[in-house]
Amino acid sequence: MIGRISSYTSKTMDPYQNLAIEEYLTFHTKPDECILFLWQNEHTVVIGRNQNCWKECGVTELEKDGGHLARRLSGGGAVYHDRGNLNFTFCLRKENANVEKQLQVIIDAVAVFGLRAELNGRNDIVLDGQKFSGNAFYDSGDYYYHHGTLLIDVDIASMSRFLHPSKAKLESRGVASVRSRVTNLSSLCAEITTESMKTAMVDSFSYVYGKKMETFDETRLDWDEMGRLRERFASREWKYGRKIPFTDRFGRRFDWGEVELALKVNGGIVEEALLSSDSMEAEWFDGVDAQLAGCLYEAEALCGVLERILAERNVPETVRAEVSAMVRGNLLS
Repeated sequence: MIGRISSYTSKTMDPYQNLAIEEYLTFHTKPDECILFLWQNEHTVVIGRNQNCWKECGVTELEKDGGHLARRLSGGGAVYHDRGNLNFTFCLRKENANVEKQLQVIIDAVAVFGLRAELNGRNDIVLDGQKFSGNAFYDSGDYYYHHGTLLIDVDIASMSRFLHPSKAKLESRGVASVRSRVTNLSSLCAEITTESMKTAMVDSFSYVYGKKMETFDETRLDWDEMGRLRERFASREWKYGRKIPFTDRFGRRFDWGEVELALKVNGGIVEEALLSSDSMEAEWFDGVDAQLAGCLYEAEALCGVLERILAERNVPETVRAEVSAMVRGNLLS
């Protein structure tokens, strides 16, 4: 049960530092508390834990333009951040997670400005059918976070320029482009700025949880440890992942997300594999590709390894069957 709440607002727009603070806060929450972390990034594309950055965004173009590529711990798809975007994270223990309550904080914060938002699916919040907030979730052991975006006055042209969602993903959303799917809150209410929304989020957080907001004790932050976490998030290995010279690549979009498998095959043996996905369930596919190396380049062999790993991770049987069917269909075609 949540007995205490507090909020902490980042003083930096460095995406790697903010991801480090987010992770640190999450793994240092007390059993009865929830911390609302508010943060902003400067000109950044943030991809999901298991995504292929080269496919999801224009990495080279982004970095030539002075932007940053970052990879988060949670699953889901790529998002664009700039000064017109406000990010939030609810950091708490897994047993206290209440997605409905957490989302209500956002809906009530927007309602302060006379706007009636609603949930669309599991992770999008919309106004008149247009998305202004995307959400993702992460847990490890007893610890959990729920984070997301709030589009206040984002440069939509840059968002469209640097994000490259697949055609199948756009079609599944019933839209023709990134631009046609999203909206800025400031375009609907001139009173909404990043600063006014920070205030509204904190007030709504206190109201929804029925608790008095406590002052966050910043002496709890270990900047040395967060510096080490930042180094990991900023590392090439973490940001880019592996880029293999594939000899076969195939994928498909399902109700739960998109999955793609790239294989480097030599002499009928898989030398390297790269499995990417925008599934919200980051733990389903994390590190699976490394276990495919050395496998025979045969449908039954690959499916056997995949089904065993996914079953061990308690991935739903329907998802396991769909992934296996995709592999069999492509290797037998």
